[in-house]
Amino acid sequence: MAAERKPVDGRRLRGERRRVQIIEATLAIVRRDGASGVTHRTVAKEAGITTSLTLYYFATLDDLLVAALTSVTDEYTRRIRRLIESEDDPIAGLAHLIAESAGPGRERALAERELSTLAARRPALRPVARHWRDNVAELARTQTDDPDAVEAVVALSDGLCAAILLDDREADPDHIRGVLGRALG
Repeated sequence: MAAERKPVDGRRLRGERRRVQIIEATLAIVRRDGASGVTHRTVAKEAGITTSLTLYYFATLDDLLVAALTSVTDEYTRRIRRLIESEDDPIAGLAHLIAESAGPGRERALAERELSTLAARRPALRPVARHWRDNVAELARTQTDDPDAVEAVVALSDGLCAAILLDDREADPDHIRGVLGRALG
C-alpha cells in the first residue's frame, strides 16, 4: 500500500513564500541602507508589493526586524550546530565562520551585526540577538568547563567579527583560531 501523501495547501505555501520575500527585502535594505532604512513602505517597494501586504504578514516594525534577524541567526545556528556535532576541532570551524565575514559572508554578517546592535535599543530583538552568543558559548563549552574561558571566547568572537567588518583586508582563520585557542587556555 502506498503511503498517503498530504495534499499541499497552496495558500499556505504562497503565504510562506511571501513571508520569505518580505524578509529578504528587509535584509536587502539593511545591507544597503542600514536598519534605519527599514519601514513597511521601503520593504514593500523593495519586494514589489503593497505596504498593506507587509503589514498583513508583519504587523509592527519590530515583527519585521525580528523576522529578518531570525533568518540570519537561524543560519548561523545551523552552522554552529554542525560544528558542535561533527567537527574534530569546532574552534577551527568557528574561526573559519568568523573569517567568512571578510569574504562571502560579509553581507550576512553585516546585517546580523547591525540588527543585533539595534537590539540594545529595541528589546523585541534581544532574544534573537542573543542566539549567536548562546551558540558560541555552547560551542566553547565543548572545549572547557571554565565559565570565564567560555565568556572570553564569546566576547572575542563578537569583537573579531566587528573588527573584520571594519577592516578592508582578508581575515586569517588560523590567526583567529590561535586567538580563540589562547582564550580557552
